[in-house]
Amino acid sequence: MPDTSPTGVSFSARAEQIFPVLTPEQIERIAPHGERRRVAAGEVLVEPGQERVRVFVVESGEIEVLQPAGGREQLVTVHHAGQFSGDVNMLSGRPGFLRLRARTDSDLIEIDRDSLLALVQTDSELSDIIMRAFILRRVEVIAQEIGNVVLIGSRHAPGTLRIKEFLTRNGYPYSSIDLDRDRGVQELLDRFRVAITDIPVLICNGRIVLRNPSNQEIADCLGFNVAIDPTQVRDVVIVGAGPAGLAAAVYASSEGLDVLVLEGEAPGGQAGASSKIENYLGFPTGISGRDLAARAYNQAQKFGTQVLIAKRATQLACVKRPYAVEVDDGTRIPARTVVIATGAEYRRIGIENLPQFEGRGIYYGATFIEAQLCRDDEVVVVGGGNSAGQAAVFLAQTAKRVYMLVRSGGLAESMSRYLIRRIEQSPAIELRTHTEVVALDGDDHLQCIRWRNNQAGATETRDIRHVFLMTGAEPSTGWLHGCLTLDAKGFIKTGPDLTREELAAARWPLARAPYLLETSLPGVFAVGDVRSENIKRVASAVGEGSIAISFVHRVLSE
Repeated sequence: MPDTSPTGVSFSARAEQIFPVLTPEQIERIAPHGERRRVAAGEVLVEPGQERVRVFVVESGEIEVLQPAGGREQLVTVHHAGQFSGDVNMLSGRPGFLRLRARTDSDLIEIDRDSLLALVQTDSELSDIIMRAFILRRVEVIAQEIGNVVLIGSRHAPGTLRIKEFLTRNGYPYSSIDLDRDRGVQELLDRFRVAITDIPVLICNGRIVLRNPSNQEIADCLGFNVAIDPTQVRDVVIVGAGPAGLAAAVYASSEGLDVLVLEGEAPGGQAGASSKIENYLGFPTGISGRDLAARAYNQAQKFGTQVLIAKRATQLACVKRPYAVEVDDGTRIPARTVVIATGAEYRRIGIENLPQFEGRGIYYGATFIEAQLCRDDEVVVVGGGNSAGQAAVFLAQTAKRVYMLVRSGGLAESMSRYLIRRIEQSPAIELRTHTEVVALDGDDHLQCIRWRNNQAGATETRDIRHVFLMTGAEPSTGWLHGCLTLDAKGFIKTGPDLTREELAAARWPLARAPYLLETSLPGVFAVGDVRSENIKRVASAVGEGSIAISFVHRVLSE
């Protein structure tokens, strides 16, 4: 059980799952995967930021888990005989942010990352125990803001919102200080020599000050990608970690392929920003996009998938094989096969000053973070698809009123019936058909909007500070630079949708026709929303991702 002394951290009622006690028989099954060690009291086993990640199973004695902060140590917990250290960082190989130290003379089993992955892939019982503990521990440290990152910002600054979303969607714990609410923040700013004009600021590892950092700078500071060799030739490189990409990763790595996933922001893609998905098989009460993505992400890593975070694909080197995917820092990642799962983005509305308010009242996802910003305010949701419907229903729980604006005459053609009924029955949601936003106004933040009814021609101006845009879809294919055949809207054509003329123009070199999800380039596949004629549902994306891997195997054997 965890230490619950006044200097320790109190954990939830699931402590027996967060800190399980292994039986002697289970420990003996673990022992061949590690190395037995005798350590003396006071010996430091792991330091924060240490790149070589390891798990320690305690056979006798005690090891304490500590959070260094400001020259002091906060006791997080104590692992006793039969317990083990570690959390989900062990799956990714990322550096930890806590210190491990022997509290007494102790006998331990030390296990490195590769050996741990071998264990959880071969021993079903121990896999369940270890994976559950790792995931629940991460949930707890996030909830209690235990970590090595402090964010100083304003709830109205777009940079603050972006950083919060990046850390939250990547499952990384952080604490935050709001300049608009927290007193005494000046002392912290003075300590790190930070000016108000530097905001937002991220204090990383308790000592590195990042001023309005990019997502890539944050990932580098926290060591998100230190365990990954980008020069290694992979069996399959998957571009995009939405539902389609993660499904492909799970199936490919579980079947023994060497898999690398490239993700420009965070696992989950567009679906990861969905507040609740209720029509996905197996979740009768629904599941948030973030939770679904986190489960798939951990599952893929369990089987050995590596995920490169905050690295956006900028070019496909398609002239010869192995192919290579170039990312935004210029690195070229070689691949025997490629699965493109870059999805689609919500279409920007044609208003000239729209970029001025992005992150300052204009949003493209409705998560808990955005919902906090517009509590008790009136909001607008633009769009008539399922994502827009889910956002409206979610925001209606906390917003004063939700206006849904659609250019068509209703929702029946574009939205699931269960969502339409929810919208119709919600007193907080007002549907405006044949209506679109035509103007935005404000200074540092959106202050008012004007919308127009396209049937009557009437316009209205409203003091509304929050607009959620979820309309249309623009495929994320601009980085392909002519390597693949696209349809008229820019989506990737695959399999039987490719005509003989298109294959001839692409110089298809094989006697066989392209496989079902194969593009006009042999060994390159497209799945999910980025694919032409794709059905825009999470389930179909997952199905395509898994199906593509069966064809990857065929290509690799050719």
